[in-house]
Amino acid sequence: MIENQKIRPAQVIGPLGTPLTLADLPPSSTRRWVARRKAEVVAAVNGGLLTLAEACDRYELTIEEFASWQRFVDRSGLPGLRVTRLQYYRGQYERQRGSN
Repeated sequence: MIENQKIRPAQVIGPLGTPLTLADLPPSSTRRWVARRKAEVVAAVNGGLLTLAEACDRYELTIEEFASWQRFVDRSGLPGLRVTRLQYYRGQYERQRGSN
């Protein structure tokens, strides 16, 4: 009898356009989160390489924290994840929402 299993891809396309595998992901001990590492985790979850629960467990993230990374990637791409630019991109988004 075959169990109902989800097949995961061996790799997904990372934020820089290169293949990304589980071995390429940041180590679970990562404490310094640069934009590229955040985007790699978002790409891994979006591509099915990791589940949201696995990513949160592996990196000790809250769902809200991961969701904020995903929102910034969706709105502004990799630059949106840069800590020094968060205020700028938040302001841009708020202005766009207000004009719609």
